[in-house]
Amino acid sequence: MIPPFDSIHLLSMDVASCSSGELLDHLFRSLEAGEGGWIVTANLDILRRFELDEQARAAYAAADLRVADGMPLVWASKLRGRPLPERIAGSTLTLELAERAAREGRSIYLLGGDPGAADACAAELCGRFEGLEITGCSSPFVAAPPSEEEVQATLEELRAAPSDIVLVGLGSPKQEYLIERLRAEMPGVWFMGVGITFSFVAGQVQRAPKWMQDSGLEWVHRMVQDPKRLFQRYIIDDLPFAARLFSDALLRRIR
Repeated sequence: MIPPFDSIHLLSMDVASCSSGELLDHLFRSLEAGEGGWIVTANLDILRRFELDEQARAAYAAADLRVADGMPLVWASKLRGRPLPERIAGSTLTLELAERAAREGRSIYLLGGDPGAADACAAELCGRFEGLEITGCSSPFVAAPPSEEEVQATLEELRAAPSDIVLVGLGSPKQEYLIERLRAEMPGVWFMGVGITFSFVAGQVQRAPKWMQDSGLEWVHRMVQDPKRLFQRYIIDDLPFAARLFSDALLRRIR
């Protein structure tokens, strides 16, 4: 299949150069043609795993499209001399996708999230977007990677409530390990991993203010909310990796 967008190399990952509107246009055109797909919204942490974790890399690479959800990736594209049009944040894209699905009569399934988050998210989305069809919600326990039994149980749930789009909120890379298995069995469905988005939309976890999102400081807001879990990821792992990303982008531009 010919890629629908040009791409830019950030380290060894191909990232699609498109806006959120262009991405949604492609998704809904594909559904009209009976074709599904898989979107990874890649942030700095996902890019780090892509570079350093062979198993995670294989899962992310299997996706049809990887877009930049993270200002460091956008900044690196500018250093590279091939600026991406915008950051495509998974949480924002979820709202845009739901609004478009309501207009076009497409259905969504919410899979994963903390207990109760998917149901609360579904209620919020249906309240915002009149006519939106959410065919089901579930929050199964899934290992990373999932067992054959877990995959088959999830497939049964999804087939019992057919939908056009499945949003998976299990955190990365667990959600990608599961989507990789589901995608092969459901070729006409679009999948996207959305991390903590269900809790954001439901209001159970507060998202950073818009100015922090736009300035690349959303991670600070998240770390303050959950320092025990996120300090290691953001400070110890991701900050040094950002320096590697920026230096590589600059060197590629010079060459």
